[in-house]
Amino acid sequence: MPLHSCIAWLPKARLPAPNPSAFLAVETLRDVCTTADAKMETKFLQPFLLLFVAISVLCLSDASHEEQARKTMEEFSGYPADSPPHHYSFTPSSLSVDIQGLQRQIEELSSFSDAPAPAVTRIVYSQTDVLARRYIKSLMEQAGLSIHEDAVGNIFGRWGGTEAALSAVATGSHIDAIPYSGKYDGVIGVLGAIEAINVLKRSGFQPKRSLEVIMFTSEEPTRFGISCLGSRLLAGNGELAIALKQAVDGQNISFLEAARSAGYAVHEDDLSSVFLKKDNYFSFIELHIEQGPILEEEGIPIGIVTAIAAPASISIDFEGNGGHAGAVLMPARNDAGLAAAELALAVEKHVLDSGSLDTVGTVGVMELHPGAVNSIPSKTHVEIDTRDIDEERRNVVVNKIHQSAVRIAENRGVKLSKFKIVNQDPPALSSNSIISTMREATKQLNVSFKLMISRAYHDSLFMARISPMGMIFIPCYKGYSHKPEEFASAQDIANGVKVLALTLAKLSAE
Repeated sequence: MPLHSCIAWLPKARLPAPNPSAFLAVETLRDVCTTADAKMETKFLQPFLLLFVAISVLCLSDASHEEQARKTMEEFSGYPADSPPHHYSFTPSSLSVDIQGLQRQIEELSSFSDAPAPAVTRIVYSQTDVLARRYIKSLMEQAGLSIHEDAVGNIFGRWGGTEAALSAVATGSHIDAIPYSGKYDGVIGVLGAIEAINVLKRSGFQPKRSLEVIMFTSEEPTRFGISCLGSRLLAGNGELAIALKQAVDGQNISFLEAARSAGYAVHEDDLSSVFLKKDNYFSFIELHIEQGPILEEEGIPIGIVTAIAAPASISIDFEGNGGHAGAVLMPARNDAGLAAAELALAVEKHVLDSGSLDTVGTVGVMELHPGAVNSIPSKTHVEIDTRDIDEERRNVVVNKIHQSAVRIAENRGVKLSKFKIVNQDPPALSSNSIISTMREATKQLNVSFKLMISRAYHDSLFMARISPMGMIFIPCYKGYSHKPEEFASAQDIANGVKVLALTLAKLSAE
């Protein structure tokens, strides 16, 4: 006869008026009955032993006997009668990733795309972006997370902790994708974060601090020319909140119009409602593919990021005279296209002259007008990205690019009609305590790691302005990213999710 059957009568029993010892005995019996079943071997003695203990304890009316009653119950069951809840009682080996389910979700999310597979194009507030957002929210709901969204569409899914008043531990990334890119950039940090929550739930873990998954809006600058739009606003960028009221995309659709078409900013123009206070989160962790070849080449499964490089973006316009490609002789030309080309080579020179491998520069956009093979360009638009982990060194490169633009315009007889520094962000350092926690997690999971710098920048760069920050990298095939060939193996993804889950658990327990 199962032990729990023996106490079926207890809830209905007529106990004497309030008796703390009796109440303790009954509750203790209920708490231990299930586990005791597994330990008791003499089935026929169970009812008699239980009734004997129950009657003995019910007769205790003096509160001074409560401790003795507790000891009796523990001796009887072999288990603690009143142990507090354990927030961090699982072992790392119990962390099991549903990698097949996670890979299926990656494939399903990639189907929300404006480009044919295997490429992914998912631009913020487009119809495919709206559908992808619904998919993410459905996964959050399935994971038992409580969901809310802010005015620009940052999505938050929270697993409430036992001490919900404490600041939460957050994790997440983005799902928007530049034209004809891959299916892993950002996505691993969102779907992987949801799976990390599921991993902890399956292990029986209960967080002390709440855990929150964030899907950031528009990490990519594709539509409105502003990278990490959602996380910049969360970090309290007032200038951006104002600028977005006038921002338009390439089709002259305003930011607010686009946001409202997706169901956001419906009743408000003041985007400061998105701002979060400093220390709103206890910590923030982002899981991401490396987007470079180092981890794969060295055969290391995990990268622990120590710093994120400081990016600067520059927008430049040259204006010349244009003319017929055959009729205007070379000495008489004021070619805006050649001015842009010369500036591109100057960017390369200034970056190399810095003397540091950490300094990089890219001319990613060069548009010629009118764009005809037999017409001398009369206008050019150039966009430059330069980065470094050293802010001062990066700023020196930016100043040299400006000087070169002025000189080239003068020498070629064209007008430098625009030189605008779109953003010039400082670098971010990962929290030493979070780095230590991630190192400890990799050690417990028996996974090797490498300390490294992120030369790509991420939402973590701006979340570092709100709370201590850390990042976890996993390898990606040949370092490919922002292209259809982007790929991360199932084993590498599973390793990343496990390290993330264990790190979240440790931080939540602090």
